[in-house]
Amino acid sequence: MEELSKSQKARTAIAAFKTLADAFILSGSYQPSGKSGQKLEDALRQFSPEIYGSMGDARIVELKGLEYVIDRLPRGIEKCCKVVLTAQEDLEGTSFEEVVPLKRRRLSYIVSEREICFVVTRGSTEIYDILTHLTFLNNEAKKIHAQICLRGQETSQEWHELRKIIEASEEPDGAELDQAIWNLSIIVGRTYKETRATYEYLQKNKINRYNNGLFRIIYSLGQRVMDEEQSHEDPLSIHFTPSLQEILGHHRYASALSRSIKKKLIDLGLHKKPINIVSANLHSFRNILYGYGALNESGISPSKDLYEMIHQIRESDVDVDAYAERFGFVFIEDHSGSNIDVQIIDAEKLEPQCSHARVAIDRSYIQIHQPVIVIMDYAFGTQAYEVMDELLCPCTVDGQEVMFQIESISIMGKAGILPGKKGDIMLATAHVMEGTPHNYIVNNELSESDFDENIPVFSGPLVTVLGTSLQNRDVLERFYSSSWRAVGIEMEGGHYQRAINAAIIQGHIPQTMKVRYAYYASDNPLISGQTLASGPMGNEGIVSTYMISRVIIEKILQEQDGEK
Repeated sequence: MEELSKSQKARTAIAAFKTLADAFILSGSYQPSGKSGQKLEDALRQFSPEIYGSMGDARIVELKGLEYVIDRLPRGIEKCCKVVLTAQEDLEGTSFEEVVPLKRRRLSYIVSEREICFVVTRGSTEIYDILTHLTFLNNEAKKIHAQICLRGQETSQEWHELRKIIEASEEPDGAELDQAIWNLSIIVGRTYKETRATYEYLQKNKINRYNNGLFRIIYSLGQRVMDEEQSHEDPLSIHFTPSLQEILGHHRYASALSRSIKKKLIDLGLHKKPINIVSANLHSFRNILYGYGALNESGISPSKDLYEMIHQIRESDVDVDAYAERFGFVFIEDHSGSNIDVQIIDAEKLEPQCSHARVAIDRSYIQIHQPVIVIMDYAFGTQAYEVMDELLCPCTVDGQEVMFQIESISIMGKAGILPGKKGDIMLATAHVMEGTPHNYIVNNELSESDFDENIPVFSGPLVTVLGTSLQNRDVLERFYSSSWRAVGIEMEGGHYQRAINAAIIQGHIPQTMKVRYAYYASDNPLISGQTLASGPMGNEGIVSTYMISRVIIEKILQEQDGEK
């Protein structure tokens, strides 16, 4: 039998993880410590996600991966033995505490000290995301348990010292803290310096009640496995409610979001104007179009450099929203459960004093064509298909079908880059759906010549992956170095393009629809220390983010070659 390559083995493991996860959703529950749960863990360990670093090393706990996961799961998840994933439940007004993780728009409820309920509104990608994080945590918990029980049932002295810290009324300080971190470093198999760094990182966010701190997290993970091993009662179990099973693939939340956007456009009398749909963050377009005027009005002299002006906005307390609302800007807060807020910009109401001179806007073109910009906050994985599919469909008002005039669709995303570094820019020529035979050619209106020369721009296919955690170095290296020549990986582009193609087939938009895909590099998963787990972009992402936004704005608000 021919030996499989590393990338082939990894792709098989990714496919196995997805197949098992889908089966668990249909069956309604599973136990990570059971045979089926172990297969899921084996699959995750086999393709060894870059974001989870040393997950496969039984000797050490992966601290950077732990930081990443704890930032994206609700406080207290480490001590729970029952996790429920459900559709949107009416839990408001109950005694259950509502919790939202630091770095993921995800609603959860603490049902009890040992039970948490996730409200899933963003489709299957969100479920895969939760399951990979929970599988990682359980894997690390078993490492901790093995480390503290090296002599049969007897626990280590370091574990007893950690228990004293957990039971103490005050946290250790000074020399006592140094000793506590040293003991903890022995438990997790890391150096004192590495353990201290993770302690301090989590401690910053513990103050804001986003997590319980490293001491309690490590203790709770180890203790949960210990309790499970000793009593065999209340093993960790993951449950999927019937309501969740029913909504998957049915666009319930996306449909509600789409209706709210279309209703607002109709209420504002904008539904007969050319609509330009944008998927992006909710600060860059607003700041570029209105930041200059907002700073001026607040008494701050805006910089002549566009990107320096953005720093001024970020460092001041100027209310750009309040200023923008006087010049055609409308904010729509999401109440659908999609966790996607929306902005509408009626460009006809923009005044010359609103925008920076560095942004090329054709006022006469705006007055003649009256373009409207609809900016949606980032979708999450497969949710992108549902949202775009619903938004491109006509709607019915008072028994009459309303067909919106969609002028363009622009996607500004963040992606992992393969040939470059953080802050670089990628332009998609195609989207390759990892793990499927589906590939989509992109007739991208954006080109490298649209961008300033001080930022490297790479054009080529981008791989749409199943999730942030479902990435493997060997698979990515294969996509980069083979004839695919992929320049990056992301999670939504292929799903957006699938919805666009469907809308063309259904006659909702023309085949000549202007489409723009540009991504700024948030990480390079092929380079150690540059993965998502290594930390946020910081200021290095501002120029590329705002450069993409500026280019898209100029494409929308001025006449292009070939237009009449």
